Amino acid sequence: MPDKQRILVVEDDLSILTGVSMNLKFEGYDVEQAQDGKTALQKAIDLAPDLIVLDIMLPQMNGLEVIKELRARGRVTPVIVLSARGQEPDKILGLNLGADDYVVKPFGLQELLARIKAVLRRHSRDVEPVAFDDVKVDLVARTVTKAGEAVNLTAQELKLLCHLASNPGKTFSRDELLAAAWGYGYEGTTRTVDNFVSQLRARFEKDADAPKHFVTVRGMGYRFDP
Repeated sequence: MPDKQRILVVEDDLSILTGVSMNLKFEGYDVEQAQDGKTALQKAIDLAPDLIVLDIMLPQMNGLEVIKELRARGRVTPVIVLSARGQEPDKILGLNLGADDYVVKPFGLQELLARIKAVLRRHSRDVEPVAFDDVKVDLVARTVTKAGEAVNLTAQELKLLCHLASNPGKTFSRDELLAAAWGYGYEGTTRTVDNFVSQLRARFEKDADAPKHFVTVRGMGYRFDP
């Protein structure tokens, strides 16, 4: 039998910790637990889990500090943040520090399980390229082909494309896309995102004026539909 994927659940609320852990075990994952930031950091380093589900408000060391320290040490373990703080600046800060997804409390267990599977799938070396029309996006190799020919993209075009393609059907605000592709410290405006989405449409849509894949969600942002 293949080894189980190991998930480290970090949460100081015992009821949430127990509920999430039980459901993950039922789904077939190997589960480790921590209730404070320092223990979480040590277990993340020692056990090398496949994914971390991480609360933000923790004793001793908060979740954002844990992410920052892990990334500073070169650890690329995927992290899903759990937080009662659901304002957009909080999400952007977490994503910019290196979180892979951000789930706001209270949350549904099925939603959390779906997001865990999606993040693990994106980080798997067996992940299939994302295909639409005659375009293939290899999320592991970070390469793009169109009709079998390599497409040369700028670094920012590639980051934006891979971020959208990694999350099909998910709507992102312009601020979230700006943080994901340019970083929170970028001094440009969200208009930059509009310009780059237009560039992706011009490159990959059959009709850039009537896009089917890089879709505008009115009043919210953009969504990628394969």
